[in-house]
Amino acid sequence: MKTKFIYVILAVLLMGSQMTLSAQNTDNKEKKQRPTPEQMVQMQTNQMVKILMLDDATATKFTPVYEKYLKELRECRMMSRPRTEKAKKQGTDANAKQERSSMTDDQIATMLRNQFTQSRKMLDVREKYYNEFSKILSQKQILKIYQQEKMNANKFKKEFDRRKGQKPGQGHHQGQRTRSPRSDQK
Repeated sequence: MKTKFIYVILAVLLMGSQMTLSAQNTDNKEKKQRPTPEQMVQMQTNQMVKILMLDDATATKFTPVYEKYLKELRECRMMSRPRTEKAKKQGTDANAKQERSSMTDDQIATMLRNQFTQSRKMLDVREKYYNEFSKILSQKQILKIYQQEKMNANKFKKEFDRRKGQKPGQGHHQGQRTRSPRSDQK
């Protein structure tokens, strides 16, 4: 469950970077800047309003609720990241694996409990905002929100795998069974 949410965030970041790249001039001598979290939320919200084809009145009601939803989900995702995340990103995958293999059982247990807590909080946020969305949107529109999040996560995963030089579907989850498209529509 946690990996799905991570993929959703990564997909959102990928989409934001795609938008940023297309908006830049062809003169790429300047260093590319990543969008701020607030800009990402705004881009995601605008995308969702277009996907749901909301009229102005509904969009006015939906936008602040969806922005809060995205911000709360982001806070939940960030709660398990250590403060030195930037330093860890600069290390190699081999260093990260070595670091995990040197963890004690207590450290691993704590890490797993933290992941469970994070997953519960994310589920609580999703359930809370499902109720809020239900006041504004139809159930079909709410389903579209979740489907779009899943599609974005899948796009990001494919791009991530491509950048690592792997075929889609390989990588960290080699033992994971792939689902048929029908199992997602239940």
